[in-house]
Amino acid sequence: MAKIIGSALPNIPWQDKPENCRDIVWRFDQNPIINRDEQKDSNSIFNSAVVPWGDGFIGVFRCDNRSRSMDIFVGRSKDGLKWEFEDEPIKFEGDDPEILNREYRYDPRVVKIEDRYYVTWCNGYHGPTIGIAYTYDFEKFVQCENAFLPYNRNGVLFPRKINGKYAMVSRPSDTGHTPFGDIFYSESPDMVYWGKHRYVMGIINDDRSAWQSKKIGPGPVPIETDEGWLLFYHGVLNSCNGFVYSFGAVLLDLDEPWKVKYRTRPYLLSPQKLYECVGDVPNVVFPCAALTDAETGRIAIYYGCADTVTGLAFTTVDDVLNYMKENSL
Repeated sequence: MAKIIGSALPNIPWQDKPENCRDIVWRFDQNPIINRDEQKDSNSIFNSAVVPWGDGFIGVFRCDNRSRSMDIFVGRSKDGLKWEFEDEPIKFEGDDPEILNREYRYDPRVVKIEDRYYVTWCNGYHGPTIGIAYTYDFEKFVQCENAFLPYNRNGVLFPRKINGKYAMVSRPSDTGHTPFGDIFYSESPDMVYWGKHRYVMGIINDDRSAWQSKKIGPGPVPIETDEGWLLFYHGVLNSCNGFVYSFGAVLLDLDEPWKVKYRTRPYLLSPQKLYECVGDVPNVVFPCAALTDAETGRIAIYYGCADTVTGLAFTTVDDVLNYMKENSL
């Protein structure tokens, strides 16, 4: 049996797998857990990040407002299902006003590394790049330097240093609705200067795995297991009706995370329910956060649905790794 390396978290949201369910990842039957208008001015709430906090949970959420401005907000929950959101977006502090100048902010991830929580997001700085900030209390947020030059999206930090360095996976892109994208690994000694960029994996440009034939990008923070880093990632199919976003998983080497051990050929979840197929951007499931319980191996995945609402899905580390090994590219 595979083992998650981490803490027991028995209060994560959970629902047992339905009888006769063939899926490796199954949806919460009360989806969506967050509707589009649950923040004071929101048009949509999706592609957001959640972490344990005290006896409950806290997170950073993408809330596009009714002016269709993209920004990120703190949300709090006792059970990980019902959320309360702050009225105003996060206000970052820092020494350099040029970095603090806001163009747009979206698709955050949150991870605890050592004594603080780091937030990464798609930050507007003459085009999309990876913004980084840290907080101790989710009240004060200190913004660091952007990780990369434009253009880049989906910057996801590993939950600990690897070989003494901070580590991140990301998806270099362009200034538009990127019609391409592969995943790369980068490291930093100080969370300021990033280098040693390594190619991790790219699209599958044939029908062996067409759901990821257009572009791919990392999703939630990688989950450390005794067999490697488990990373959920999204993949895109360019259909006759536009892009279709699904997600799968990859197992990366623990010490050299740019090396792929297994990678799912079939998707794990694709847009099939009404709330995933109908919305501001149809046909999207987009994972951005995962809660894990090391004691049971349970995994709860938060994902954006049709760029409009937030859904929740479940699996276990054994389910995913066994399936990945049997159905690997």
